[in-house]
Amino acid sequence: MSIFGTILSTIFGHAGATTPAAAQATAPSAPPPAAQAPAPAAPATPSAPVDVAAILTDLAAKAPQPLNWQQSIVDLMKLLGLDSSLAARKQLAGELHYTGDTNDSASMNVWLHKAVMQKLAENGGKVPDDLK
Repeated sequence: MSIFGTILSTIFGHAGATTPAAAQATAPSAPPPAAQAPAPAAPATPSAPVDVAAILTDLAAKAPQPLNWQQSIVDLMKLLGLDSSLAARKQLAGELHYTGDTNDSASMNVWLHKAVMQKLAENGGKVPDDLK
């Protein structure tokens, strides 16, 4: 799976985790693999906009260290439990068609954060305008 795909499914998976949990609580006889199979499909086509900021803020509140996901692609990736190394960020830049110099990591990081937020919005995420 692509890095952006992992970001998307992780965030949208947290949004869907509350709804399926209630459904699973009422039907405990359902086998776990069948209950888990539809979950990946849910992030691809959310029925309602997923509040990205609320999910990430909640995750940040539970994180063992302060993470500035609103401005830092590194912190965003760490918050989601992803590899935030320069190599991983360069791979993400390639996935999102970054045309700048990937050796200028500061510029690339700023671009990546905005691009990820924009792509989340394009895929059904509710993202504050100042993050896009």
